[in-house]
Amino acid sequence: MLAPGWPAVLADGPVTLRPYHRADARAWSEVRRVNERWLAPWEPTPPGSWAELNAPSSFRYVLRELRRSGRTGEAMPFAVVYSGRLVGQLSIGNIVRRAFCSGYAGYWVDHRVAGRGITPTALALVVDHAFHAGGLHRIEVNIRPENTASRRVVEKLGFREEAYHPRYLHIDGAWRDHVGYAITAEDVVDEGGLLARWHRVSGRT
Repeated sequence: MLAPGWPAVLADGPVTLRPYHRADARAWSEVRRVNERWLAPWEPTPPGSWAELNAPSSFRYVLRELRRSGRTGEAMPFAVVYSGRLVGQLSIGNIVRRAFCSGYAGYWVDHRVAGRGITPTALALVVDHAFHAGGLHRIEVNIRPENTASRRVVEKLGFREEAYHPRYLHIDGAWRDHVGYAITAEDVVDEGGLLARWHRVSGRT
């Protein structure tokens, strides 16, 4: 039995979100390796070298875990594709249902296409999908205070800043503080969804 909301393919203009495929191994590895300096400061400290963990041979383990978490309903993992090229990832993880119906969004994008509205478009697409087909009520995003680019994404979309989490995650060799943002289904229902809000904010309508 498939979990609510996954697998799925979502799209808006040149931005598409879809499940990863086995054939993505080389493209995934190339993007991850090129973006080590861009991504490593913001991701959990890995038990190994960046090159090893992001080699094409490592992708089968990544794919297996993403598919497992998607099938069990623990996550909704998506590859982010821009104009036909794999450029990132966006996942709703740590999904809890019943009275909570909440999950945490995490994302990364290739620095070579940053600044084109890809990440806010992808996040808006997934949040709307999570609220409807996924049956969730609340999406949280936790970001290091220094990560201004990532914070701009959620602030553009109107996520609320709700909390400050001291020593929240072990990242880049130390326990790092995070700022907590959140949005609920009620926050965007009158606007026709988060993607509609983003279109208005970005001047696309």
